[in-house]
Amino acid sequence: MPIEINSEAAMAPEPARRSFWQAMGRGLVRRCPSCGQGHIFAGYLKVHPHCSSCGLALGAFRSDDAPPYFTIFIVGHVVLPLVLMVERFSAPPIWMQIAFWVPLTLGMTLALLPRVKGAVIGVQWATRAAN
Repeated sequence: MPIEINSEAAMAPEPARRSFWQAMGRGLVRRCPSCGQGHIFAGYLKVHPHCSSCGLALGAFRSDDAPPYFTIFIVGHVVLPLVLMVERFSAPPIWMQIAFWVPLTLGMTLALLPRVKGAVIGVQWATRAAN
């Protein structure tokens, strides 16, 4: 299947400096860090080989273990203080806590993981880490 490249994006000169925050923001919404139009992922976490809009080689960016580490860091820093506050002020039964905190933690993790991976890919593109 041939890749269609947006002619305007292909003709535009590559800027000498890439915006770190813009690329990370585009990655957070799972869009191409270069053009902001194409999707980064073909599935939940599978990266497209190339951007469908500008042709950027997305397959060259390797995020490896960084997204899970950052996701654990974020979710842990949100959930743990909430768990401690609830335990301190109301002390509900353990079954109720398990029934609430486990799904919340899993839901946050599954929602954040592709976004964090997109942000990592955006940062790699902005810093030219794959070049």
